[in-house]
Amino acid sequence: MPITPARIRAYTLTTALGQGCRPHLQALTEMRPGLRLWTPDEAPVQSWAGVVDGLDDVRLPARLAEFDCRNNRLAELALHGDGFAEQVEAARERRGPSRIGLFLGTSTAGIRHTEQCYRRHFEEKTPGLGEDLRFDSTHAYVSLADYCRRRLGLSGPAIVISTACSSGAKTFAAAQRALSAGLCDAAVVGGVDTLCATTLLGFQALGLLSPTPCTPWGLGRTGISIGEGAAFALLEGNGDADDDGLSLLGYGESTDAYHIASPHPQGDGAVSAMRAALDSAGLSADVIDYINLHGTGTPANDLSEDRAVARVFGDTAIASATKGWTGHTLGASGAVEAVLSLICLRHGLIPGTLNTTTFDPDLSTRLIRDSAPRPLARVLSNAFGFAGNNCTLVFGRTSCA
Repeated sequence: MPITPARIRAYTLTTALGQGCRPHLQALTEMRPGLRLWTPDEAPVQSWAGVVDGLDDVRLPARLAEFDCRNNRLAELALHGDGFAEQVEAARERRGPSRIGLFLGTSTAGIRHTEQCYRRHFEEKTPGLGEDLRFDSTHAYVSLADYCRRRLGLSGPAIVISTACSSGAKTFAAAQRALSAGLCDAAVVGGVDTLCATTLLGFQALGLLSPTPCTPWGLGRTGISIGEGAAFALLEGNGDADDDGLSLLGYGESTDAYHIASPHPQGDGAVSAMRAALDSAGLSADVIDYINLHGTGTPANDLSEDRAVARVFGDTAIASATKGWTGHTLGASGAVEAVLSLICLRHGLIPGTLNTTTFDPDLSTRLIRDSAPRPLARVLSNAFGFAGNNCTLVFGRTSCA
């Protein structure tokens, strides 16, 4: 059953490509990557990663110093992109702080900070882990929402979603439901995730970490390149849309629970999510102009998603994968790629598939190799996480829905 579209008032993102939408548009247009070789001090494993520069120099407001950790510093940096914090302030003046919800996704939260505190304890033989390690404000998932809520002066409903790689996408769906139910009049949604040794070593142990920049849909692909990033959007249930009338037209969620770390081989959960998103938008598959694939670059995930896309769209899909630019930003990836989709929708661009020179002939979806201008009215963005935790979003111009 079709939903009432949620208007998108503002959006921004910060990744290895830079702060704000402009550097991301330039990088997508120029096919310029953001990945680089990265070997953290905490884990002597070399990999290609999307690292956000300057986070060690970011300072939180003095009144919120207890929240200081890498994840919240990235949130602080991202909130200043594209005048986003000012847009939220204006919405707060219009709606009132209690009528603006906050829905954020993450998978690692402040784990990097905790790792550093433990390392300091063992290397420097300190008697404890330090007063700067505070579970509720520097480690736990709630830290992200609590920080952003206080930073933006909001007092509406606030939650953190942690469903692995689908977390950031699912915030859009949760916000739309809250808007429809009248729990709030506007909502800040998004995701923030930062690099840490736990993630790096975890993916290495699973055999999913690529020794070279990831090659989604590539022949001989070997795994993911991890990254860090933050993305935010401001949704409103009614009122004027932005200048281009961009809206969340539909969403679909599913959990196939096939395996704790592998997707269903035939993409059953992904099919359910995509079909539910199209149904909630009241659209047929043939009117989608572009699909931003989850496209991790692992053998199993790309194969599963390829089969799912073929079942829903046949052989007509126009699609690409953008993790070659930013890396897989984990719990933020669904939000990061949603905002990348909005950038492409606004500016009429189909991004290519960076790093992939030879596509796997066993995959039927023919991805776009090089970025190219093209007017877009409706785009679909996939985010599929561990245990088959799936979310698909459909964005478009309301006048075209």
